Amino acid sequence: MHPAGLRTDSAGLRRSESGGPNVTSQTLDNGLEVLVIPDRRVPVVTHMVWYRNGSADDPLGQSGIAHFLEHLMFKGTERNPAGEFSKVVSALGGQENAFTSYDYTAYFQRVAPQHLGRMMDFEADRMAGLNFDASVVAPERDVVLEERRMRVETDPPAQLSEAMAAALFVHHPYGIPIIGWMHEIETLNRANAFDYYRRFYAPDNAILVVSGDVEASEVIRLAETTYGRNAPHSGAAERVRPREPDPRAARHVSIADPKVEQPTLQRLYLVPSVCTASGNESHALELLAEILGSGPTSHLYRKLVLETGRAVNAGAWYMASALDDSRMAFYAVPAQGVTPAELEADLDRVLADVSGALDADSIERAKTRLIAETVYSLDSQSSLARIYGSARAIGQSVEDVRTWPDAVRAVTRDDLATVAAQYLVRRRSVTGYLLSGEPS
Repeated sequence: MHPAGLRTDSAGLRRSESGGPNVTSQTLDNGLEVLVIPDRRVPVVTHMVWYRNGSADDPLGQSGIAHFLEHLMFKGTERNPAGEFSKVVSALGGQENAFTSYDYTAYFQRVAPQHLGRMMDFEADRMAGLNFDASVVAPERDVVLEERRMRVETDPPAQLSEAMAAALFVHHPYGIPIIGWMHEIETLNRANAFDYYRRFYAPDNAILVVSGDVEASEVIRLAETTYGRNAPHSGAAERVRPREPDPRAARHVSIADPKVEQPTLQRLYLVPSVCTASGNESHALELLAEILGSGPTSHLYRKLVLETGRAVNAGAWYMASALDDSRMAFYAVPAQGVTPAELEADLDRVLADVSGALDADSIERAKTRLIAETVYSLDSQSSLARIYGSARAIGQSVEDVRTWPDAVRAVTRDDLATVAAQYLVRRRSVTGYLLSGEPS
């Protein structure tokens, strides 16, 4: 029999049967999903609440509202005035923070296990009872504006990243910065924040992840007595997002600034994410990025830095974790006397002959590195919670996370060649130059 007030998934109280952590998954009657990941190496627990909303869900004209609301969530409730939650966490010797991404917003604390119930009580309270005075809105908005000034307005690389994302995603909100555009942040108000809060902040749109020195049954009992009190909304909040059209033209952007000491070349490609890919495309893209651009043993580094000396650094990465189509990136820093345009031609030549990087030994080494990096990250309790929480927030299952190493191992040379030929084409790309000099 399951504890009163719990709704069981079709698989019941599920625990992992094959390798990896022993994850327990349960859903409360109000729709809150609970994941418990025991890790008893140290007497600490990580408590995270993930909401299925991020900056890509910001209403039109209100860019940055998801991030702004994250700030305002620390401004108090009717039961607990502003600062009370943080003061208690600090007094208990714990840590806390929050973050907003394109597809989710998360809040977390790390405390001793005996304080888990108190953290749940506080977090459940602000899930349903956020209540702050209008007087805190303008000062907190100024904090966000200053954050944008420091991170973007005075940072040329960040400006280039924003411009490239906006050029890559011409229709989808992934082209809008998570923090928001400056002129729209300036107009955000209390009503905007509460409209967004009422739309997304509910137990049936949230995932509770608890990792650490805990028993699953006790975590679920505590969740029921705290979060279980919160009423669900009428079903999960709908995410209404446009689909990015198939690209037809290669694009170039450049930024020049006197603060730039070293020019750089960047290239983005529009590619599927783990959620939009067909078959094992996402795993193949992940492995391809590892082969082509992960560190000084990668194909790109060898060709551009070691063999030709045309660059002093080069690499690649792929953002697999996204609800909608995502991006693969390449970057290179030109050597003395080489312009970004010349280095771009070199990059194109390397990418035109990807098959030269796909020998059996290189593929196997890349699989070993990629899987090892993830396995090592599981040594961190907070990483465990983040990996499973972020996956569930975009709709992946616990089993998807657990079987990821097997899926990577199953990628073949033909799979790699196919995704390279299909997605690493110029019409799907944006190329950016970061230059030293006065803006034109």
